[in-house]
Amino acid sequence: MHDDYISREFSLADSEQTIALGRQLALVCVQATTIFLHGDLGAGKTTLSRGFIQALGHKGNVKSPTYTLVEPYELAPWRVYHFDLYRVCDPEELEFMGIRDYFNSDSLCLIEWPDRGFGLLSTPDIELTLKYIGQQRTAYLQARSENGSKILAKLS
Repeated sequence: MHDDYISREFSLADSEQTIALGRQLALVCVQATTIFLHGDLGAGKTTLSRGFIQALGHKGNVKSPTYTLVEPYELAPWRVYHFDLYRVCDPEELEFMGIRDYFNSDSLCLIEWPDRGFGLLSTPDIELTLKYIGQQRTAYLQARSENGSKILAKLS
């Protein structure tokens, strides 16, 4: 790990605060960014993604792409791709869907269950882990690139 990469931790009392963190993250992305989302089922990965995607202008529902693997959102100037790899049994499945084609200079990629794509996904800019501690969630964010460190430094 790079010594200069930073990490942040946030306590999230409820779903609204989880959505707000997603919004904040989206609004400080100024270049192509990949965020890995870790956490148990029901930890809030899709809730955080909803805040992220809606902050960029999406007006409709944001549903988990569990069955479709990816939900694309054209939100100028970005292409936002929300992946859910929970149902992927073999990373080779991602090769067949052309996963590498989604990572471009105008792409923001949110990837739930990234461990299911091991070997095919490049290093993310941020790894975000959501955990329940008592009745509230805690979000742990770890930068894995210079871009990730810049983003985390801007979060309040």
